[in-house]
Amino acid sequence: MNAHFDPQADFQPDPALGLHAWGCNCALHSRRRFHATLLGAGAALALPGIAAAEGVVVDDRSGLAQLVPADQIEAAAAQQYRQMLQQASSQRALAPDGHPQVVRLRAIAQHLIPHVLAPNLKSTPRARDWRWEVNLFASKQINAFCMPGGKIAFFYGILDQLKLNDDEVAMIMGHEMAHALREHARERMGKTAATNGLIELGSALFGLGSGGRYLANIGGQLLTLRFSREDESEADKVGLDVAARSGYDPQAGVTLWQKMGQASKGSPPQWLSTHPPGTSRIQQIQSTLPAVQPLYARAEKPRRRFDTPG
Repeated sequence: MNAHFDPQADFQPDPALGLHAWGCNCALHSRRRFHATLLGAGAALALPGIAAAEGVVVDDRSGLAQLVPADQIEAAAAQQYRQMLQQASSQRALAPDGHPQVVRLRAIAQHLIPHVLAPNLKSTPRARDWRWEVNLFASKQINAFCMPGGKIAFFYGILDQLKLNDDEVAMIMGHEMAHALREHARERMGKTAATNGLIELGSALFGLGSGGRYLANIGGQLLTLRFSREDESEADKVGLDVAARSGYDPQAGVTLWQKMGQASKGSPPQWLSTHPPGTSRIQQIQSTLPAVQPLYARAEKPRRRFDTPG
């Protein structure tokens, strides 16, 4: 890890990586163990004794996601994430393991991970084997994302400029994890493949046909896609559920989006290009609170609370 992390470095990911918008998604899983601290499948996914009927209710995902192999998406995500880490490290823009905000982000993630497979959330079973990873990048951007396979990135600006408390950080992290858990990127890729007539993708993955060319470019294509309004709504709900089970106050979903609304009055932060704010979003979160408040009320609360940057 970079021992000379400069939070003012304003890291700008190489455009070739496609990592320029919150909600980035990618593909192709190398089985390597990365130099950054991994939260891993070993961060036990044993679920607390909470009835499956409690919490939010989500529908089954579209079968179109099955058109695109999940292992290839996750492998490409791991590869691009590693490239991003290497680039940031070379620019002194990758926070070291001991940085207070890295410790904070990983502690919050450790609280959330054991709850991502609550039965009512209908998360992908593949999440049982994900090696979760969280890193912090020096950038003024208000930005964060979770790639397929559990690779999470926060940019310093989202913590510093919005002065997020732990509950609000958990709302963002839970939301982004939800996109990966519910395989929103994979489904959107499947829809694109179906639209383009690329139904027989499996046998053409590494071939010279159209399917091979399509998947060869998924890193760039996926990361520029915007999730649908339905995906965003679902990620809000699932994120609230996961955070509430983890002992973080779901009311923070409201204060988070109020802060986002304030941030958008000047130059809209990059984060809002894929996550538009608005009163309707806050109202929807408020309508979800009765379903998750009982989970929060009896959840074990984090014993440690962290300070915001500065």
